[in-house]
Amino acid sequence: MSRSWPDLVGLELLVAVADHGSLSAAARATGMAQPNASRSLARLERRLDVSLVVRSTTGTRLTPTGLVVVDWARQVLHSCETLLDGAAALAREESSLTVSASQTVAEHLLPAWLTRLRMQRPEVSVEVRVENSAEVVADVLAGSCAIGFVEGPEPPTGVHTRTVANDELILVVAPDHPWSQRRGPVTAEEIANTPLTTREAGSGTRVSLNAALTAAAGRPATSAQTLASNAAVRVSVAAGGPPAVLSRLAVEDALNRGQLLEVPLADLDLGRQLRAVWTGPRVLRGPAADLLAIACQALD
Repeated sequence: MSRSWPDLVGLELLVAVADHGSLSAAARATGMAQPNASRSLARLERRLDVSLVVRSTTGTRLTPTGLVVVDWARQVLHSCETLLDGAAALAREESSLTVSASQTVAEHLLPAWLTRLRMQRPEVSVEVRVENSAEVVADVLAGSCAIGFVEGPEPPTGVHTRTVANDELILVVAPDHPWSQRRGPVTAEEIANTPLTTREAGSGTRVSLNAALTAAAGRPATSAQTLASNAAVRVSVAAGGPPAVLSRLAVEDALNRGQLLEVPLADLDLGRQLRAVWTGPRVLRGPAADLLAIACQALD
């Protein structure tokens, strides 16, 4: 059997009568003219088929039945507030997206993904935070971004993950570095014994290199200097600084221009996966889900 639901404005007015002690005060609190407030209460009484207030020359007061209905009305209004607040939050989620990304992803993959997202969802505003992989995971776990993108040899723990790209690290030197004239590849042992230009602790690039070197040579890389961005490492190596191991994505332009040279490596597996990370439900929704789909399409 269908029902005719009570008017929420009438319920709000009834609660206001209980809270403020009179119909005139309740009307002022709810922004209604008193005659309209009186008619609203009368309609509510007819709808519920009970007497809610007693009207007299001295004012308006709740009946015993009205006192009971007020408690139920408060619950209904609280549920309505929850619904409206939740819907507003969902609307904000649908119109904005915060992304945290490691430098390799942020510089070389994410811009194209976001361009496609904007073509699909022009109403969505996007904020991008460029950080190292450890900081991206911390952002995701703290709930300060909807989705993150990281690099590293293994999936991070405590989050959902999905591979969005394949990558490899390569050894690069300046054109006049002695290794540029080598006929054979550089071994893992040589890399482990050579101070390098490296990224900072927490960088996915450094974590991947150390994991591969530890597996192949029994120890991580030695750092001659530590720099906080791929660009800084590239510039340092091209200027004659110590060799570096970086993502091919990060050095491809410099290789094409002849500013850096790739040196072949022996007995060292530096392939890796770039991953999306997020928390909450395993299945993403909204703009974050759209961005993940775009990234995975690029992988396919």
